[in-house]
Amino acid sequence: MKNRDIELYQTMYLIRTSEEKIRIHYPSDKLKTPVHLCIGQEAIATGAIYPLRPEDQVFGTYRNHGIYLAKCGNTDRFFGELFGKETGEFRGKAGSMHLCSPESGFMGSSAIVGTTIPLALGCAFVNQQKKNDRITAVFFGDGAIDEGVFWESLNFACLKKIPLLFICEDNHLAIHSKSSERQGYRSITDIINRFDCHVIQSESTDPEVIAELTTQGITHILKNDGPVFFHFKYYRYLEHVGVNEDFQFGYRSRDEFKHWQAIDPVDLQRKKLLDNGHQETSIRKIETEILKRIETSILQAIQAPFPPDADLSKDVLA
Repeated sequence: MKNRDIELYQTMYLIRTSEEKIRIHYPSDKLKTPVHLCIGQEAIATGAIYPLRPEDQVFGTYRNHGIYLAKCGNTDRFFGELFGKETGEFRGKAGSMHLCSPESGFMGSSAIVGTTIPLALGCAFVNQQKKNDRITAVFFGDGAIDEGVFWESLNFACLKKIPLLFICEDNHLAIHSKSSERQGYRSITDIINRFDCHVIQSESTDPEVIAELTTQGITHILKNDGPVFFHFKYYRYLEHVGVNEDFQFGYRSRDEFKHWQAIDPVDLQRKKLLDNGHQETSIRKIETEILKRIETSILQAIQAPFPPDADLSKDVLA
């Protein structure tokens, strides 16, 4: 039997610690890619992916480290890719924003906002035609709902009852632009409720809450009742791209950060473990093992060779 509270904490701690290590190494310029960190939002990817089976398929955004690690968990290939080495998922060509591991069910991510939504729709449509009961999930930010392709994909999914989980990670920002400054409506869920689509929303930073809600969405889909739209709110701790804080730019305040930091998903889940009777020593053992695993993967990535020049034109389709 799964020990859900421990497994969710392990995944979130893996994501958080991996990105904290990225923050340390990023200024050295050894990481050969820009990064969009998900510190603060780990509960969404962790909770939403937890109920999925290995054969279920996931598409992500450029802020995809948490999605990749929650679905695949391979820190060797993860850091190999970020360091641009032969040991990476795509031998250093993909970088942070285009992570992909089809054999693990992570079908792809993209630097262009909204572009994986129609790909996920097509994937889910194929699964529907094959009647294989596979679930497809696509993660995207609230900025992606400003793109026409989102509405076209949502409309088709509703019309054809496509088994697709639309997972909107909403921090009210498209880079620095607030939703109130770019959207002529105030509630995305009110609008999507007008479609033939099941809507689930939450502001929780508890991965167990998100896992339960995702399970409800999966049950809905398996009854052939069409797509599900999840609206999960979160707070991005750091700048849009990079590893620093960005409060000096004035588009958000430290007070807002303090509000969300008080309900930090990793801290809350750790406290929950203690409240549920798990010993401090056992939790520290888990954390130590994950930290050693990450540090070993980083060392291997640093020591690994860069791909040869001849690889530059391999696997390039256009």
